[in-house]
Amino acid sequence: MPNAILGGINFYFEQTGKGSRLLFLNGTGGDLRQKPSLIDGPLAAEFEILAHDQRGLGQTGKPDQPYTMADYANDAAALLDHVGWDRCHVLGVSFGGMVAQELAIRYPKKIDRLVLACTSSGGAGGASFPLHELAELGPEEYMTRVLAIGDTRWADAGAGRGDDRFEKRVDFMKNRQEIPGAKEDPDAVAIGSRRQLGARTRHDTWDRLVEIEAETLLCGGRYDGIAEPANMERLAERIPNARIEFFEGGHGFLLEDRGAYSRIIEFLKES
Repeated sequence: MPNAILGGINFYFEQTGKGSRLLFLNGTGGDLRQKPSLIDGPLAAEFEILAHDQRGLGQTGKPDQPYTMADYANDAAALLDHVGWDRCHVLGVSFGGMVAQELAIRYPKKIDRLVLACTSSGGAGGASFPLHELAELGPEEYMTRVLAIGDTRWADAGAGRGDDRFEKRVDFMKNRQEIPGAKEDPDAVAIGSRRQLGARTRHDTWDRLVEIEAETLLCGGRYDGIAEPANMERLAERIPNARIEFFEGGHGFLLEDRGAYSRIIEFLKES
């Protein structure tokens, strides 16, 4: 798989599918080796997808220096230049939606249509749940807590413990995060994660959202406790040419509601 040196960092990226060009921006802790990936399935049947492990994550370099949301947007823009894409659609999920906001503000001419899924603007528009407060938990407890917080239907059920549906979701995510044959430096992984969460805490596009030029679809989960529906509604009120739709599920609604991908594809193909 290809790599690119961008701003002195070695970035891992993938291209798959055929059709109109679509840049996919992954969420907190996103690693393209985690399967099933959000770029597998219906999107790859309709679009040529470009996706990368963002700085500090997966098979991309993990420099021990402060990361900013501007850095993540600049990385994405540099990758587009590297592969020769002057313009494309953009889909950002969760943290990737924060990066996509920054990208759309800084590089409006690079974006055709924009999809922001389960994300927040920060600032007066509301912030997503402060995941950095859970950073000291062990990997399994962290994942269990995040899954429970991410769906308000579990909030009053002892974080979901004892509910077969919740336990199945935990098992699914455990299996998804296992990467056969991966040999990771735990110190580098910890550095990358900490630096990403640090950038996330400083995310604030609220005052600049009016600068987004792209036609925008906002997609949220009805029961999302990480990027709450109210945050998504504020984004819709602030971004020109934006529309909003909610789907069945929590923060992981893209894996829960089959209609979500269909609606995203329909929106992107309207142009």
